[in-house]
Amino acid sequence: MQTGNIDRHKVLIANRGEIAMRVMAACRRLGLDFVCVCTAADRESGHVRLARELAGDGAVHTISSYLDANEIFSVADASQATAVHPGYGFFAEDFRFARRVVRRDRPMEFIGPSWWVIRDLGDKINTKRIARSLNVPTVPGSDRPVYSEIEADEIASSLFEFQASQGIVDGVIMVKASAGGGGMGIEEVGDFNEFRSVFRRIRNYAKRNFGDEGVLIEQRIFDFNHLEVQVVSGRGGGQHVHFGTRNCSVQSTGKQKRIEVAPGFAPGVVSYTFDAARVLSEITEHSLAMARETHYDNVGTWEWIITPRGEPFLMEVNTRIQVENGVSAVISRVGGRPVDIITEQIRLALGEPLRYTQEDITFEGVGIEYRLVAENTDNRFTPCAGTVTRLNWPEREWLHVHTHVPTDGPYEIPMEYDPNLALAIVWGSDLAEAKTRGLEFLEGLTLEGKCGGAANEFYSNVEYLKAKTGRLLEF
Repeated sequence: MQTGNIDRHKVLIANRGEIAMRVMAACRRLGLDFVCVCTAADRESGHVRLARELAGDGAVHTISSYLDANEIFSVADASQATAVHPGYGFFAEDFRFARRVVRRDRPMEFIGPSWWVIRDLGDKINTKRIARSLNVPTVPGSDRPVYSEIEADEIASSLFEFQASQGIVDGVIMVKASAGGGGMGIEEVGDFNEFRSVFRRIRNYAKRNFGDEGVLIEQRIFDFNHLEVQVVSGRGGGQHVHFGTRNCSVQSTGKQKRIEVAPGFAPGVVSYTFDAARVLSEITEHSLAMARETHYDNVGTWEWIITPRGEPFLMEVNTRIQVENGVSAVISRVGGRPVDIITEQIRLALGEPLRYTQEDITFEGVGIEYRLVAENTDNRFTPCAGTVTRLNWPEREWLHVHTHVPTDGPYEIPMEYDPNLALAIVWGSDLAEAKTRGLEFLEGLTLEGKCGGAANEFYSNVEYLKAKTGRLLEF
């Protein structure tokens, strides 16, 4: 693809680990200069090493925190960066940060959606309102922040009654901080008599942590599959395409994804009690309708709950690149050629046109992404603090491994951050081949180390990933 005049830009990568490394690779593909940041805890990270290899020592700037915006902007000015890529997490969905990037005295480009799009879709309540205005199904419950205990009681009572009418014996509802995110400020309630105390607790938590005591009350849906639609939109919000669906239902007890599969269902291969192809088509069209309505203008993900009866409910919109973008990319082709969604994100954010339509996008095979994490899956996925002493795997043409962990020596896992070690993306011509290859990768993987404690035993989720592979895309 042509890169026009975007090669005049220098990108500040305001993140760490594998996503920083993938952004560096995308910058190289586009002919862009870049600089990166690191903290003291990340001095041995692969993203620091790669930055020095590709762009020299001057491409690495040490900061005290990835969440200090002033430090980020100081590095941007010192390096004369003209654009900021936030990766995922940290500032990726902070509309105030994105607004500051483009409005400061020395404005830069924000590689992501426009700040007002992040603001409007980052609010769960507003997202639900937009969805309902378009007849997009959302999880039953409140569609605006609830502050009154009387109103909260009425909503909770109606939801418990609705679940009882559906034959659910032990109904559960979710109480969420409306301004929260990332699983923060959420509790489940299974008894109406306990509801009021939980409502008060979440309201106080929301006021203390988010400055807004609004609460969202929703029905808790059990035994669902978690599906996503990958949307890509041109700057200006006038062009929208999708790069298919993915299934992210294999998660830790803390609702953190561990395996992602694209596409999201396997109609005709796995037996469902509903028309799976219809559901995939519905959630894709609903997601694109919302992208058009909100003038979405970069990469984003629409997250869905699918019930065992095939009922889709929109959960939220993630206005950023996601960890699992690569599993969608591995099955996607534009004009018959492989696509890289991070490259597309940067290209579009810097003003280049989309240049293709949905008709130009095709899909081939099945992708599986494994998240390799240092954690004890038998003990509530407790993180393992320690050192990786060996990490290697057999190279395969159907395998891509993204890791910031050096493979030529020991690596101390920084406990300041999530203990994610690598992402492995496997491609197969169909689900059966992808699963077979996935297991081949996991069996051939060497991941050794030592954790702190008396036993000094190293924990990882490799065996957990093996056990889950056999039933991927099933309810």
